[in-house]
Amino acid sequence: MRVRALPALGLLALGAVALSGCSSSSSEAAAAADSDAPITFATTPLGDDPSAANPIEAFSELVQQETGREVEIVDVPDYTAVVEALRNHHVDIGFMSGFPSALAVNTGEVDSLVAWPGNDDPVSTCLVLDDSPLQSLEDITPETVVAFADPASSSGYFMPVSMLHDAGLEKDVDYTATFSGGHDMSFIALQEGQVDVACTSTIFPKMAGAGDPMFPFEEGETRSIGESASMPVAVTVLADQDLAEDKRELLLEALPEVFVEENADELGAMFEAMQGTEPILEPSDDIFQPFVDIAAVADVDISDLG
Repeated sequence: MRVRALPALGLLALGAVALSGCSSSSSEAAAAADSDAPITFATTPLGDDPSAANPIEAFSELVQQETGREVEIVDVPDYTAVVEALRNHHVDIGFMSGFPSALAVNTGEVDSLVAWPGNDDPVSTCLVLDDSPLQSLEDITPETVVAFADPASSSGYFMPVSMLHDAGLEKDVDYTATFSGGHDMSFIALQEGQVDVACTSTIFPKMAGAGDPMFPFEEGETRSIGESASMPVAVTVLADQDLAEDKRELLLEALPEVFVEENADELGAMFEAMQGTEPILEPSDDIFQPFVDIAAVADVDISDLG
């Protein structure tokens, strides 16, 4: 089930509180209802093609099978909105890459429920059209327009900005930066000649020629002019700190069972984002510390966001 309006969730919560004070019998009924309460999951949209397989829908169905609870998907516009939905107790969990997870955890108001460490592979690549005059990062000039997905995106902003920094290129000095609003929007901008470079996750070029709306290119239409380093944490499932204990236990058991090889095709990009590593349950906050140094390159001081 999809839920579109976060304020409605807040009204429902307030209504439940008001009703709980009416009588002991209504309190008991509310407790019984809570034991079957749906798991709410905040996510950013993945493409606009209604005919395309949506890994978010597959994820919700698999979690429902493993937990026996209905899963409600709450669409939000970007990664920051996922964090705010968790901080304000509008949703139970959110699926996030490393940097926004570090941002969220460092507020002291969001928990990391499960984390998948990164492997040694590059997580970001900067793409150009095959006929672009840019052959390497050295060819970038202040007039070169580089598209990033989202200011809170690991693979679509933090890691490529760090890569460009390591190559001696500073944002808005040695190149012109722009935010497209999403990985897919960066590809559209590149395709239409609105930008010269699109920096994104390394998982997307693998979709070339597959007819996936998230990567609208055929094989050979794009090429990479640079790849980033790996990340200490690939993906995290974040949780509301007020998450009910029964939901927490269900999710800690279910999530490692959902993200297994037999579900790889259904989960698509969500599964690939985990980079084939084993999950860490309720990881300590220090696993996110390496992100602080990288974020500083992008002028974001994660350590002060509490």
